[in-house]
Amino acid sequence: MHLEGVSTDKRAEIGVIGGTGVYDPEMLEDRREVKIYTPFGSPSDTITLGTVGGRRVAFLPRHGRGHVIPPHMINSRANIWALKELGVKQIVASSAVGSLREDYKPGDFVLTDQFIDRTKDRPDTFYDGGQICHISSADPICPTLHDYFNKYAKKLKLPVHEKGTYVCVQGPRFSTRAESRLFRQWNCDIIGMTLYPEVVLAREQEICYVTVAMVTDYDVWADKPVSTADVIETMQRNATTFKKLVMGALPGMPKERSCGCCDALKFALI
Repeated sequence: MHLEGVSTDKRAEIGVIGGTGVYDPEMLEDRREVKIYTPFGSPSDTITLGTVGGRRVAFLPRHGRGHVIPPHMINSRANIWALKELGVKQIVASSAVGSLREDYKPGDFVLTDQFIDRTKDRPDTFYDGGQICHISSADPICPTLHDYFNKYAKKLKLPVHEKGTYVCVQGPRFSTRAESRLFRQWNCDIIGMTLYPEVVLAREQEICYVTVAMVTDYDVWADKPVSTADVIETMQRNATTFKKLVMGALPGMPKERSCGCCDALKFALI
């Protein structure tokens, strides 16, 4: 990436990918909006730059403002490229998920550590030819940020699960009961539509990445079918707590990167 032409006031060290349920513009000081052009097209929206507790932050609404982009149409390559262009070295991604376990209850938070990809036809690499990249996905989440958010959530006395295998489905439809029961048999913990390919694209750009998920429903393996209304109601009811967790954690995020994410390409390129 070429940051030489990017002025200091257009740079950020932390990127936040999420929606209005998490992002509170009043928490950002010295706010300004920037439009970034990428080789992969336009990001989901303009990016808001600002400062939180002395840390430079870039916020990108994953679905666009007003939640207008469905999950299968999100341009994840453009989103990650744009954040990298701004100098982002750490990404905190928020999401709403369904639970595949009785003990992961609506309103609980889950710090995903693994995923299973059930999407199709989503561009999931920056290396389409010329140079080959086999990025490691063995442990896709930054361990340093994962540990930090786990401790921070517990400090706030929030209901948090530090382990979570996320099955990422194509969307925008919800699962059938048969699919939901199958995912439970696979020992998946939560289900969503946005983690992949965002997480592996961040790794290809050597950006530390952590996802903070909030459970909104029990998916359709349970007696009551999931509905969009249920998801929105749970999100609204817990929006303040979600913002407190994600935005409140930003100032104390570790600055040193000893996790290995910054060297992810060292043994991945051919």
